[in-house]
Amino acid sequence: MTSAPALTYDVLLVEDDAADAMLIEEALSERGSRNLIQVTDGVAALEHLRAPGSTRPDLIVLDLNMPRMNGRDLLQILKNDENLRTIPVVVLTTSSAPEDISGAYHRRANAYVTKPVNLEAFERAVQSIDSFYLDTAARLPRG
Repeated sequence: MTSAPALTYDVLLVEDDAADAMLIEEALSERGSRNLIQVTDGVAALEHLRAPGSTRPDLIVLDLNMPRMNGRDLLQILKNDENLRTIPVVVLTTSSAPEDISGAYHRRANAYVTKPVNLEAFERAVQSIDSFYLDTAARLPRG
């Protein structure tokens, strides 16, 4: 029996903390073939997403607290944009404030995950996002 070729997934990480970005990248890379593009704020994310010829990500992992344009504002723009609204967005942030959680879901985030302080728990959280959104969820065909 021949195994199917590994699928490659594109993930846009919107995260301004370099240490967290490295941890997320490491956790995703341990699970297989992922193309990770990292930007540090919402303005850079929109520039990337709207650039002619840029690859449409299969998943956006979004922090809430960033300079220039925060994740709350970016999420609202993404989910109101006809061309971007179908991209799943997972909020991965340190905030466990009820108003941040309800606000993210009100803005139509697909999931909200609080960044654990413990390194192992952090890695498990990222890998569970990866497993569900990239291995399990149906994706639109490329084209």
